[in-house]
Amino acid sequence: MIGQRSETSTVSGAHFAFTDRWGGVSAAPYEELNLGGAVGDDPDAVRRNRRLAAEELGIDPALVVWMNQVHGADVAVVDGPWADDADIPRIDAVVTARRGLALAVLTADCTPVLLADPVAGVVAAAHAGRPGLVAGVVPAVVQAMTGLGARPDRIVARTGPAVCGRCYEVPDQMRSEVAAVEPAAYAETSWGTPAVDVTAGVHAQLDRLGVRDRERSPVCTLESHDHFSYRRDKVTGRLAGYVWLD
Repeated sequence: MIGQRSETSTVSGAHFAFTDRWGGVSAAPYEELNLGGAVGDDPDAVRRNRRLAAEELGIDPALVVWMNQVHGADVAVVDGPWADDADIPRIDAVVTARRGLALAVLTADCTPVLLADPVAGVVAAAHAGRPGLVAGVVPAVVQAMTGLGARPDRIVARTGPAVCGRCYEVPDQMRSEVAAVEPAAYAETSWGTPAVDVTAGVHAQLDRLGVRDRERSPVCTLESHDHFSYRRDKVTGRLAGYVWLD
């Protein structure tokens, strides 16, 4: 069974799920439910974890689309899983109009963004770290959704566990560069130093795009030991966000 601190919700047949780190088979430092295949974990353990998570969520493990995330803004529109792991492109967002196909995004501090227009039958998953936020991955994925018939005023948006603005310390110049693109991301740590709030930036961009039905996870990955955090642990596993339509 996946961890008790995972987050799931359903809106008009659109399913959203964010995992925590528990309920898998990986050994330390990836314990337990590491879903990332490029962090040094045993590949067999990752495959078992992905199967366990999918089955617990009621997803066919063979119908999950993963990404080779690179902190950019490229989006792929798909109608099925990649033929082979070697075929997975370097992208940070994926969109589909195929019901039953689950889209997945991996994170360990970045903001996982799940989107759905249940009326149009379109869903999307995006990886929004600081570079992706600046690059424009959020408007890019919403644009790709509208190209398939989605409407921003019908889109449901959920963002998952991520490092919060109180903890994401950055150099002052970096904060200024991010805030020049997205002012809502300007933040200060709880100890008074420059910081970036990526999730706040994501929600501000979604709001400007006309996406009103939005919720964000209350979990800060750096503060929660029930979640993986790269900034806290460096060598660690990856959480996953999944979105799909009945």
